[in-house]
Amino acid sequence: MNEQRQWLKQRLASGSTAWFAGAQDALSARLVDQSGFDGVFTTGFGVSASLLGQPDMELYTMSENLGVVDHIVNVVRKPVFADADTGYGNVLNIQRTVRAFEKAGVAALSIEDQLSPKRCPAAASALVTVPMADAVARIRAAVDARRDPDLLIVARTDVKDPGEALERAARFAEAGADLIQPITPTFSSHADLVKLRQTCGRPLSLQLMEGTWMASLNRSQIEAVAGMATYPIVALLTVIHALRTNLTALAERCGQPMGELPCPRTPIAQFKQVIGWHDLEKQQERLELGASGQDQRPSPS
Repeated sequence: MNEQRQWLKQRLASGSTAWFAGAQDALSARLVDQSGFDGVFTTGFGVSASLLGQPDMELYTMSENLGVVDHIVNVVRKPVFADADTGYGNVLNIQRTVRAFEKAGVAALSIEDQLSPKRCPAAASALVTVPMADAVARIRAAVDARRDPDLLIVARTDVKDPGEALERAARFAEAGADLIQPITPTFSSHADLVKLRQTCGRPLSLQLMEGTWMASLNRSQIEAVAGMATYPIVALLTVIHALRTNLTALAERCGQPMGELPCPRTPIAQFKQVIGWHDLEKQQERLELGASGQDQRPSPS
């Protein structure tokens, strides 16, 4: 039994919206987990940048993505929504991907209909999607592969034509998808999202990217159509800005007293709380002392 999956599925069934923030590694996931968000989204955009220092062009492998996701699930208590890209191959590869991510403990994962290797819609100049039959087969394979019915399958379509996106969404729902995820460039208004929601009969998963029309929607508009709403790369872009700003300032004064830097830094004592330092110290002490409360370690000879 996976409590995070059960909670998220029940939240969805109640008609409420679960709010997620993106994380690119285990540390950023800890910070999301300690915030007021309902869950953690493992952004492929951020994972590629953090793990490889390269753009989101599906350069990392399934196993590399899974490794990051596994580390994230290990340190958070809230549900994890994983970006599984295109599923990394044909329908058999997709089934392996779903089972591996399910075993890692995620509560939801998304599969998209781009041609592999994909390109991030927020950055790419052009997108190529697979034919509709292949896209539907991906979702059918993902749904068939899961062993826990509480695992949510999010079907994303990256087609630019609104009519085709509506048709794909309906077909994905027929194939068993729990949520449908559109990309921002395909539609242009909240009314379009309402129509998509009505057409597919499934709640939407919305990615609220800064600077896009979708991110300007108010809470009531989002919650009217979305089962899950995510700010995918705010954490990543915040870290990049702070690091670049402080490193530039620090490099200019190498060998001089550090003084104040443009971006405030977290004190070490507070960082130890964030990272769980004291909890692990207490756990180590408990295990080494044993139930008797006496030191169980052998005396040095």
